[in-house]
Amino acid sequence: MAAVEVLTSELVAPADETPAGAVWLSNLDLAARRGYTPTVYFYRPDGEPGVFAVDIIKDSLAKALVPFYPLAGRLGLDATGRLQVDCTGEGVVFVTARSDYVLNDLINDFVPCTEMRDLFVPRELSPTPPCVLLLVQVTSLRCGGMVLGLAVHHSLVDARSAAHFVETWASIARGSTGDAPAPPCFDHKLLSARPVPTVLYDHPEYKPEPTPPPHAVTTASTYASTLITVTKAQVSALKARCEAASTFRAVVALVWQCACRARSLPPDAETRLYSMVDMRPRLSPPLPPGYFGNAVIRTSAAATVEEVVCNPVGHAARRLRAATSQGDEYARSLVDYLEGVDTMNLPRSGVSRAHLRAISWMGMSLHDADFGFGAPAFMGPALMYYSGFLHVLNAAGKDNAVTLALSLEPESMPEFRKVFAEELA
Repeated sequence: MAAVEVLTSELVAPADETPAGAVWLSNLDLAARRGYTPTVYFYRPDGEPGVFAVDIIKDSLAKALVPFYPLAGRLGLDATGRLQVDCTGEGVVFVTARSDYVLNDLINDFVPCTEMRDLFVPRELSPTPPCVLLLVQVTSLRCGGMVLGLAVHHSLVDARSAAHFVETWASIARGSTGDAPAPPCFDHKLLSARPVPTVLYDHPEYKPEPTPPPHAVTTASTYASTLITVTKAQVSALKARCEAASTFRAVVALVWQCACRARSLPPDAETRLYSMVDMRPRLSPPLPPGYFGNAVIRTSAAATVEEVVCNPVGHAARRLRAATSQGDEYARSLVDYLEGVDTMNLPRSGVSRAHLRAISWMGMSLHDADFGFGAPAFMGPALMYYSGFLHVLNAAGKDNAVTLALSLEPESMPEFRKVFAEELA
């Protein structure tokens, strides 16, 4: 594996004066993972590499931090010890580096893992207050290509918000005169608990498993990860088997089915498929288009392994659809439920070996973040947190194809790849 040499490390502050004060965080922010989400963007050579591209990215970052000023602050605590964002304007970490990697070799070698995160994303600081909210690394490659690595704190930013920020930043960098992205909205009190909390649902996704799971929880050090591209034709054929299910539901249903087979789970074991649902358009009234914060909720579909494996894949897709169709009433019930629990003790560390957690990054602008030198040749997570994690993304440059970033136990991955390929064929 080629080395990466760090050249500079500094703080980049907003280009203009920004508001002070604090941003209140909602219960959905407090329920998010207490740490950074690392992502990477790979860019092909475009003209003269080096300082020019770095200067464009750095200067546009400072300008983007003006409307997105909370990112330049620090995660802090209010007088009661509740998390908040202190809008100090201190800035974000900005690192420049260089590597002997050639882009094509890097893309061929890349899978989300700790080693890749450590190469191309700034070393994460402690995620506890007071801490920075965004770290950026620009790595110049020997071929003239570039890697942009980001680590953003999940307590303030979900995937939709991250895409909103990167889209704005890239638009500034390339001097776009077209329609600007919506301005960010930091009014997290739109997701406040109701004066009289009313919990109408069970919300098991936010509770520890009541009994020790039959399969040990795996950790980040015990997973194997892979990237799989599902072509447009394969997606179409799979959706036809799933009664016109969405691309996300059809693909995830097949991964769930194949993972159960590859793991050789007992037929009567419970398997749960966790997912995240963006509630921005589902609330009544909907959140503003530029809502910047965590507006996703965890949901899940549970079944026996036998039910998932022995039925057509469309059955699993229908189960997933039922679990991801909640609206305003469900979201408000969850916010009210979280008002009455200690959010520090919510389950966040992983899933049982029988389970999967699927996240959609589809339909977001993450995969076409053009800073003036073209859309990325690849964009995805820099690492997977634990075994049983699945990201579904639009495949860069491939119309209606998707990329799967998946982690499983090392002993299960070869069989998964085999049965998944057979099912797609």
